[in-house]
Amino acid sequence: MIRRSLRSLLLVEDNPGDARLLREMLSEGGAHKMGMTHVESMSEAERQLGQASFDMVMLDLGLPDAHGLEAVRRARAAAPRVPLVVLTGLDDESLATEALQEGAQDYLIKAQIETRGLLRALHYAIERKAMEEALFAVKERAQVTLNCIGDAVVCTDIAGNITFVNLVAEKMTGWPAEEALGRPMAEVFRILDAVTRQTTPNPMDMAVVQNQTVHQPSNCVLIRRDEFETPIEDSVAPIHDREGKATGAVIVFRDVSAARAMAQEMTHSAQHDFLTGLPNRMLLNDRVDQAITLSARNTKKVAVLFLDLDGFKHINDSLGHPIGDKLLQSIAKRLVSCVRGSDTVSRQGGDEFVVLLSEMAQQEDAAISALRILDAVSQTHPIDQHDLHLTASIGVSVSPDDGMDAETLIKNADTAMYQAKENGRQSYQFFKPAMNVRAVERQSIEESLRRALERKEFALHYQPKVKLATGEITGAEALIRWTHPTRGLVSPAQFIPVAEDCGLILPMGRWVIREACKQARAWIDAGLPLYTMAVNISSMEFRDDNFLESVFTTLSETGLDPKSLELELTESVLMKRAESAASVLRTLRTRGVQIAVDDFGTGYSSLSYLRKFPIDALKIDQSFVRQITSAPDDTTIVTAVIGMGRSLKLRVVAEGVETREELEFLRAHQCEEAQGYYFSQPVPPSQFGILLKSGIPESAVIVHR
Repeated sequence: MIRRSLRSLLLVEDNPGDARLLREMLSEGGAHKMGMTHVESMSEAERQLGQASFDMVMLDLGLPDAHGLEAVRRARAAAPRVPLVVLTGLDDESLATEALQEGAQDYLIKAQIETRGLLRALHYAIERKAMEEALFAVKERAQVTLNCIGDAVVCTDIAGNITFVNLVAEKMTGWPAEEALGRPMAEVFRILDAVTRQTTPNPMDMAVVQNQTVHQPSNCVLIRRDEFETPIEDSVAPIHDREGKATGAVIVFRDVSAARAMAQEMTHSAQHDFLTGLPNRMLLNDRVDQAITLSARNTKKVAVLFLDLDGFKHINDSLGHPIGDKLLQSIAKRLVSCVRGSDTVSRQGGDEFVVLLSEMAQQEDAAISALRILDAVSQTHPIDQHDLHLTASIGVSVSPDDGMDAETLIKNADTAMYQAKENGRQSYQFFKPAMNVRAVERQSIEESLRRALERKEFALHYQPKVKLATGEITGAEALIRWTHPTRGLVSPAQFIPVAEDCGLILPMGRWVIREACKQARAWIDAGLPLYTMAVNISSMEFRDDNFLESVFTTLSETGLDPKSLELELTESVLMKRAESAASVLRTLRTRGVQIAVDDFGTGYSSLSYLRKFPIDALKIDQSFVRQITSAPDDTTIVTAVIGMGRSLKLRVVAEGVETREELEFLRAHQCEEAQGYYFSQPVPPSQFGILLKSGIPESAVIVHR
């Protein structure tokens, strides 16, 4: 009956008769091969336990040198992992309970022992000890695991009192475990709404009542014991017994200070110009619309001043980008000093600024502000030992006469600004409906665009992407070029917006993808090392119902492996319809097409959505790359995007690399790929084929250490 695991037993019994009886019982029960050592005192038992290994200890509680619970404690101290069964002549329930609490596996009354009961007690004692050891191992693993993870963990019973806190929770709450245990959760885990400063609902109650995992509101802060506040995210789940009844809850929470700071930084970057810190186009539009709404209620006027710098390009080209950037910063400060705190100064990009004047009493106030701005801009700008001079041209539109929304007001102010330039510059001009010069120009471009495809006036140039670790060309970006029969080369900045406005971007986009795929297949067939061909996709193309079919048809007809095609989309394109965008991206990725987020950091993507998009690469906008040389103390966006890309296991490609300093910085921060004039400007197919054969010149990619 005794299992083979019981091979040796130590009997501690001072009564020889009782010892002999126990030996006979064990022999009768089939344990005659078991080795039994008999000692008559606790001190002798301690010596035996120190010298030999036993599978079981049977202990009399009435020894000459140890009595009752003292004998149990000494036996446990001598052999804490050996099963212990106690023997006594007393039928004392309280003593039995205490002996079991001290670590005994069973309690036998001598007068009641019979052979089967003895053998069963020994067998069960071994099993219980094994289960205790297994349970201890599980608890120890759980304890170590919970103390090693980065999240804080707090457990409660059904009454809401703390039953467990891990090390992270101790640190975040300021409550050591020994002080926290048994206290109400609300006392240890104090949560406030960061906005209202009100105590949030008890998360344990929510989880138990709803019988599911719940989350606190996103703007919660944890109040530490010393009143220090920490933004947190958490989840709370009920704990159930075997019958499914809730017995408590477990709360897992984490410090999100860094994540929220980055989110705020990204939000600020999405709404502000990186160079001047002024509101950008997106934020300006919102403020203009708000100002129009308020002015209508207060019977006031709103003016928009569109400002373009005269002579900036010459200064920028002759003295370099760093000087030009500092000049733009100086202009920004001058403009802010010319307006009220309730007004807005925005940089639109390049050397264009827009000023919003809210709640004007009369239109003449805009003229006064324009004259003040013209004078401020024309004053000397001392930049790096240069005394720089330039002027400005300003166009003015006024609501409600010139428009009732931001887009119309800004567009009309822009139109008026061009009239001011034609009138001699360093002047301002109010918008008039007759100003259609730019509209005529736009119409001319649109008409020419409609014939450009059939006349084969478009061509593709290709710019290489370079792997910074090796200097090899990893891919090409296809860029459209238009040579007009009379105008000559037309800038994409001029015709792409027109093509998007009139819908011509769709046939143009299909042509670009087809030509790029054909060229990529030709280079690959020629044995040239081209891994990917990147093509920019506009928002209109991406939203087109036939977009996916067009891409897959092109790949099939040109024979290009889908893995060799990379589509580049901006953040704004993805975020306009995030859910449908994610679906389209998943279909592309399923077929092997690669996805890159272009101009990353200039849009307004949500990080939570970005993680859900099936993308392969992030492209750092060249404006941030330019900061490496223009503002070396403010490169946080570049380093943050590189770090973010690495953490999300995405390739990071830096755009617009123009200097060795930028290259060295990007390589030092482990940016994977780069492209820009430093390596090569966009070139026709024949020249790009030569680059694929010969590679980028060694001097352009090797960084001397």
